[in-house]
Amino acid sequence: MPFLKFTALRLLLIVVFYVACVLLGLGLFLSAIVAAVLAWCVTYLFARDLRDAAAATLQRRMTPGAPPVRTAVELDDAAAEDALDPNTPVNADRKPRRDAA
Repeated sequence: MPFLKFTALRLLLIVVFYVACVLLGLGLFLSAIVAAVLAWCVTYLFARDLRDAAAATLQRRMTPGAPPVRTAVELDDAAAEDALDPNTPVNADRKPRRDAA
């Protein structure tokens, strides 16, 4: 979650600085470059804790051999699948048969 917060903060700052630069008449291309640099500077100077938390999150996720992060729903689904008999055939791609009784 810290990675998403940090990314959202940086994108918000880019948009704000871009609009300000366009209103100042810098042009579209130069405004984009200036907005990106200013957003980087502001987040680098004032969002250290959030940046460090985002980096730690990415490091945990990208470390080789790290366990995958799963939600409660995914864990419940995995437990339900593990509880099934492995010898039961599953034909999920077929339509259910209608018994002609």
